[in-house]
Amino acid sequence: MKKDAVALVILTFAVAVLGGWLGVRLGQRELTSNLGLDQVLHHDLSLTKGQERRIEELEASFSVKRKSLESEMRAANRELAQAMVTEHRMSPAVEQAIGHFHVAMRQLQELTTAHVLSMREELTPPQAAIFDRSVVRALDADGP
Repeated sequence: MKKDAVALVILTFAVAVLGGWLGVRLGQRELTSNLGLDQVLHHDLSLTKGQERRIEELEASFSVKRKSLESEMRAANRELAQAMVTEHRMSPAVEQAIGHFHVAMRQLQELTTAHVLSMREELTPPQAAIFDRSVVRALDADGP
């Protein structure tokens, strides 16, 4: 009984460390990509006051929705951790938690893509060309 409790604590700790490590790695990549787009959008494109205002409105709306989906992903990770330490196998509960995470992750990717495209709609053709190059660099962060 005591061995089972120790094993459960060790497994829980390992899952938490893995989840934290993955979150940091993904977060660092997203932060780097977002900073690049933000730099281009707010500093390199010489936006008009009207463009700035409309893009700030888009960003405020996106931020609220993004935070909600990120919260949903964290909840799915908690479900996964609990299912893993309870089931100790690829059970339906583990698969359901993974599915929950994937649904939220897909929704976040779709929301982010729509947000980037909606900001692009506010740009002039020359600004959009610069923005497009920045988007390609952000999405191909491991590339040249």
